[in-house]
Amino acid sequence: MAGFGKSVLTAEAVRDEQLIKACFPGGVHWLSVGQLDKAGLLVKMQSLCYRLDQDSQSGQRSPVTIEEARDRLRFLMVRKYPRSLLILDDIWDSGVLKAFDIQCRVLFSTRDRGVTDSVSGKKYEVSVDHGLEDDKALEVLALFVNKKVSALPVQARSIVHECKGSPLVVSLIGALLREFPDRWQYYLKQLQNKQFKRIRKSSSYDYDALDQAMSVSIDVLHEDRKEYYKDLSVLEKDVKVPAKVLSILWDLEPEEAEDILQEFVNKSLLFRDCNKRPYQYYLHDLQLDFLTEQNRYRLKDLHSKMVRLYQNHYKKGHPTVADEECMYWFRYLAYHMAHGNLREELYSLMFSLDWVKAKAQMMGPASLINDYVVYKDILDEENSTVRDNFQEFLSLNGHHLSQKPFPDVVQMGLCQPDSSEVYRQARLKAEQETKKGAFYLEWINKSSLESLSRLIVRPHKGAVYYACFSHNWQQIASCGSDKTLQVFKSQTGEKLLEVQAHDDDVLCCAFSPDDKLIATCSADKKIKVWNSQNGNLLRTYDEHSEQVNHCQFTNTSRKILLATCSNDNFIKLWNTNRPGSQNTMFGHSGPVNHCCFSPDDQYLASCSSDGTLKLWEVHTANEWKSIDILDFFPSLTDEPKELEEVVRCSAWSSDGTRIMAAAKNMVFVFDIESATLLSEIKTGRHSTIQSCDFCPSSQLVAIALSHYTVELWDLESNKKVADCSGHLSWVHCVRFSPDGSVLLSSSDDQTVRLWETKKVHPSSAVSLKRDSDVLFHHNEISVVAPDNRKRLQLRNGKTGEVIYQSEEQESRIRCCCLSKDPQAAVLAREDGTVKVLEMPSGNALCTLTGHTKTVLHCQFTPDGQTLITCSEDTTVRVWDWKSLECKVLKGHSERVKRFRLLDSSRLLSWSFDGTVKVWDIVTGEMIQDYSCHQGAVLSCDVSPNGNTFSSVSADKSAKIWSFDSTSALHILNGHKDCVRSCRFSWDNQCLATGDDNGEIRIWCVLNGSLLHICARENKDSMESLHGGWVTDLHFSPDSKMLVSTGGYIKWWDVEKGESLQTFYTTGTNLKGIHVSPDFKTFVTIDNIGVLYILRKVG
Repeated sequence: MAGFGKSVLTAEAVRDEQLIKACFPGGVHWLSVGQLDKAGLLVKMQSLCYRLDQDSQSGQRSPVTIEEARDRLRFLMVRKYPRSLLILDDIWDSGVLKAFDIQCRVLFSTRDRGVTDSVSGKKYEVSVDHGLEDDKALEVLALFVNKKVSALPVQARSIVHECKGSPLVVSLIGALLREFPDRWQYYLKQLQNKQFKRIRKSSSYDYDALDQAMSVSIDVLHEDRKEYYKDLSVLEKDVKVPAKVLSILWDLEPEEAEDILQEFVNKSLLFRDCNKRPYQYYLHDLQLDFLTEQNRYRLKDLHSKMVRLYQNHYKKGHPTVADEECMYWFRYLAYHMAHGNLREELYSLMFSLDWVKAKAQMMGPASLINDYVVYKDILDEENSTVRDNFQEFLSLNGHHLSQKPFPDVVQMGLCQPDSSEVYRQARLKAEQETKKGAFYLEWINKSSLESLSRLIVRPHKGAVYYACFSHNWQQIASCGSDKTLQVFKSQTGEKLLEVQAHDDDVLCCAFSPDDKLIATCSADKKIKVWNSQNGNLLRTYDEHSEQVNHCQFTNTSRKILLATCSNDNFIKLWNTNRPGSQNTMFGHSGPVNHCCFSPDDQYLASCSSDGTLKLWEVHTANEWKSIDILDFFPSLTDEPKELEEVVRCSAWSSDGTRIMAAAKNMVFVFDIESATLLSEIKTGRHSTIQSCDFCPSSQLVAIALSHYTVELWDLESNKKVADCSGHLSWVHCVRFSPDGSVLLSSSDDQTVRLWETKKVHPSSAVSLKRDSDVLFHHNEISVVAPDNRKRLQLRNGKTGEVIYQSEEQESRIRCCCLSKDPQAAVLAREDGTVKVLEMPSGNALCTLTGHTKTVLHCQFTPDGQTLITCSEDTTVRVWDWKSLECKVLKGHSERVKRFRLLDSSRLLSWSFDGTVKVWDIVTGEMIQDYSCHQGAVLSCDVSPNGNTFSSVSADKSAKIWSFDSTSALHILNGHKDCVRSCRFSWDNQCLATGDDNGEIRIWCVLNGSLLHICARENKDSMESLHGGWVTDLHFSPDSKMLVSTGGYIKWWDVEKGESLQTFYTTGTNLKGIHVSPDFKTFVTIDNIGVLYILRKVG
């Protein structure tokens, strides 16, 4: 109960310094909790992460999900603060306690002892009396008035009686008596005679005594102070406010506001948190309830006043980190607008890209997304489409908005559909900023990417943990944190059934094979079976001793069984016609997270936090096979055992011959009979797989991820073929319809979404390879690239549309090139075959054979009459492709990675053998041989004046050479990893080099000195300076700008070595980028096959 000393007792419990040092050498960490939504909980966890890791030099980004924050805290507790004590003050919800299950001892205060039911482990309860004994209350009063108890007047005991032992009320009256020691009778009379309305009759608070004490406390204030105090009713519960916020509300100088606040604190009308500067002030819940009731008719005006004064104070823009009060405004400005009925102001705020940028930069995307959910009804009155635009923008880019350095929101907005309000605002700002020298890019072919979304249903008032199709796929059942089971039509979303199913979160639901029953399981440790038509409860099972994570019926009606698994490490089988379990399966040593029957119901698969996937014989309940998934995570050998990954889910293929299991960010597919690994899928390293499913009618696999996305992968090619983007929070579940045509997903954003998988076949299953060539000719752009089906595609560079597509080749296409005159394209294959095709007809002009291994690079000479190729067979071949005559340039001893034409008769080639060679392509003779590096030469470039060339190598060095000498002019040392790319500036003054650590260095060509190091700051969220290897570099014609590719694309100011712009691609690992001569158009393909044609704005 609030106001009865829980926090005081908690603080008192850790005052013995020697005892604390002996018992908790890792320290004591205090966190005030209160009532929190998920966004607020994440903010609290982020704050604790920061406090515990603020001395770290790693520069880690803040965790962006509750699970990631919990993992980070677990790591910190294990590594940095072993044997520490975490104090959580004022816990309201069991979910908060679950979130802080971080493997350390926890001392917490709560007004609901039921919150501990959700966690396991030893528990020790200390009850707090709901009131002071009369003698103790008299001692408190005596301390306030500085007298002995025996010297107190006779009214003292009566006052204690009227206060009913509440420490809060006693302290309020005591504070008044300290200032007016002769008013004992007066205050007693006030308490006895005034009749105050109870604020909340269902509450356990002693409201009568509090209201009376509050009233008489306020009555003694000066009139102006009374008004200031009443203004505090505009505050949200459990919120601490800096004095600067209240100085704005009261239109006073901060110092004046602090004086008034101190007066309130002295009278016990307000509390002050002195743990950090500036001091934070807050009202007790009971005090705020009282003020809210007293001012209920003017609350709207108070909120309006708050907003008006905010706008007046911040005329030039939103607050920044330099403003001590900025966090309050970012969290609660929309709240004040909504409660002040300032709808136009709320629309302007929430539909503003400036606000999105400012708030996301300060608080991350979670709190911002929550605002769109909380105020959805109000915002939709203005424009639901615009609200959807902003929500979609945040949901698709939230992982970028949480990283450091903070990305350019305008550039991200330019990647939204042209019809989006986010794009409209971003385009306008980009045009304005470009005039001031900023650099922005349009993704001009983005409209070619289609959405698979079909239906969005919001059946719950909280997170949707699970959803599934009925076997006739006409219905969908869903369950979640609102403790309900919902059933609705799969075609329209029309609700058919709603059941208040459990006393805690409902974690899973399942239809029986005849669709007559629905089973649910819950964190309340129970399993229930319902009639799917009328919602009548048929069975309740409570044999599990911990929360039940998953349930599933058999797939056939031959013998209907229900399987369940729990945190108690057990799996149970139930015959729904019987009152108890039929079998219990023992073997897991950790919580069992998922279970599912094989298609023929002969076997049951189970996944556990012990790191294993187990297969059981259903008829005997005996273990058949066990696969240790952690064996397939070699990187985990260096991590502490506490951080090993749980196996989260599994799914059977429709023919029952394969099973897949997911752990962390990986999916493993195994052969059932041999238990051998067939394939694996690795998603982004900063996401966690929550669920996975096989498509029953194709090679598709669906994966639900923690970063708000559902991914579709083709098992045959082991490539991602589609992103189902749209969820605004964690995706907990994915399930295909029985025919595989539709996929459903459920999320923390309260929605169940349906996606049309037929849109993925066949076109969406096609992805381009990164080995591309681009031809810029006047105003036309042509892009040629192989796809994952061994075909060559020619695309329009303005729209991304396919102009030509070749037949499937016998061998994978490894490189390609284009010629303008004649209009032709070349494809070169892994088997060494080279084909020349007329464009755009695709007619075969010739087939060139001679290479015995993979062709790595091909290029026409400027006149288009000669084709040059290099290969893993160590040779370079010069083809007169019309006559089929060929000169073979032999001399390298290892694969020839690439070559560069010097002029119409000379060619520069480089190889893994560490050498660079110059050839006469007319005679086929070697002109010069350079022994450049001890490791493989990974790239070379020739200066525009033709006098020098550069080479970079796996030996971590770069060198500048003269064509007149075999000795290096300059050896450029300093890179700490393989140097993979290099490029001369067009003015011949600079050389840029990029390495596998993501670092770019700019050197002076004249003397070999280092001019700048680009991206020298802390590593970003991709754990690299550039999101990966720096694979390509290009200077602008004036040599003032540089573009680079790695995990994404960056543009740099060469003179300063500073980043000008970053474009985040959907995939990563870019191999290179093609740049137009005017440095205004950029073309690349990412590792998932998405084509990007980018054009400079302005």
